[in-house]
Amino acid sequence: MSVVEPGSSGPRFFARVVAILFKPNETWDVIDAESSDIGEIYRGYVVPLAAIPAVCGAIGLLGLGGIHIFGFSLRPSLPGVLTEMVVNYVLTLVGVYLLAVVIDELAPQFGGARGRTQAFKLAAYSGTAFWVAGVFRLMPGPGWILMLLGGLYTLYLMYLGLPKLMKVEGERTVPYLAVSLVVTLVFAIVISSLSSCFQNYGGPLRVST
Repeated sequence: MSVVEPGSSGPRFFARVVAILFKPNETWDVIDAESSDIGEIYRGYVVPLAAIPAVCGAIGLLGLGGIHIFGFSLRPSLPGVLTEMVVNYVLTLVGVYLLAVVIDELAPQFGGARGRTQAFKLAAYSGTAFWVAGVFRLMPGPGWILMLLGGLYTLYLMYLGLPKLMKVEGERTVPYLAVSLVVTLVFAIVISSLSSCFQNYGGPLRVST
């Protein structure tokens, strides 16, 4: 039975978040044996967690006074921030599945076993650290540094999960991860570029001192 199921309770959801962050090796073994499908993981895990960076980013820009640089405050428009939040969120949900497809397709090249659901588990659960770190977007500016640390830990989680879920031998894990990283960076750049196109929707940034 899956640990994260449709309609599962809050404590069960948070237990998975804590487990993958603090006991990743043991948790990947549990995830590997689970029979959950992609839809379950999307609804019960990815959808709520992926909203953290988008929502916290919008609150940070609007509710906490915008971006402060060298004594100046940059205040984006409400329509622009909300539109960017929605676009970024939707593209993130799409990006998780696309990353899973890439991981699945690459598996034979590194001696691994293909499995779309297993690849999706890897893409979804390894993203936990980055999404949780999205709470630091409440602090525009320095929050991105802390999110970067979350992103680095996400890579570490993926490194631990690749051998367990995709059955890749130890020496092939690093190049497999490296290629997956390149794909992840491309997705991140595309998502950032597309979402930033909506930043000035409803009016340009307002500068105040």
